[in-house]
Amino acid sequence: MNHLCATTAFGLESVVKREIADLGFETDGVENGRVYFHGGTDAIPKANLWLRCADRVLLIMGQFKAVTFDELFEQTKALPWEDWIPEDGYFPAAKITSVKSTLFSKSDGQRIVKKAVVERMKSVYKQDWFKEEGAQYPIHIQILKDEVTLSIDTSGSGLNRRGYRQYANGAPLKETMAAALVLLSRWQPERFFLDPLCGSGTIVIEAAMIGKNIAPGLRRHFVSEAWEAVGTKAWDLARLEAEQ
Repeated sequence: MNHLCATTAFGLESVVKREIADLGFETDGVENGRVYFHGGTDAIPKANLWLRCADRVLLIMGQFKAVTFDELFEQTKALPWEDWIPEDGYFPAAKITSVKSTLFSKSDGQRIVKKAVVERMKSVYKQDWFKEEGAQYPIHIQILKDEVTLSIDTSGSGLNRRGYRQYANGAPLKETMAAALVLLSRWQPERFFLDPLCGSGTIVIEAAMIGKNIAPGLRRHFVSEAWEAVGTKAWDLARLEAEQ
């Protein structure tokens, strides 16, 4: 079982929690903008393909307290990164947030985490240099009140990038937010759906996809599709089920 996290806009946690339950996964914690749940390897493609209101699906690697950069380095290095990242994997410290924490320097936090993962990989793969030419494994770092959560982004671009719109206007409504508005309205497919003030039609499109039970991620790709630890078979099966 893998510890996963669906990130979302503040206020939509209950909607995403309900979506996760509908997919058959059990949630084990809710924070501001985050819903935690467990699932097997198949949960990664299934959650990415089907979650309408989440922003990303993160694979939680570890959670711990750190008030010094030495603690951050040692506890990051102790995590089993090799379980997911192969020798040729590209693993940037892609995103960091630090709120009310002793470790407030974001650039230093990214540098320390990256160095710790490299040292861990060196000890496992017996290599001094990694070309990082393979699949992407973007590392996300969240530090909140000195509690560190390290994760790998399984989605790549945000889940609002459905793939059905190449261009958008100057102030588009995110597709994830539009889907949430439809779900919160308790609309049912057998009823009319009217949006007389539609701009680019995002709310109507999302309602149509909900009414037709179309997986929102069916027309796009995700970084974890190239992960050896997930495998193409799991993704092919999830897409086939979604198409059916």
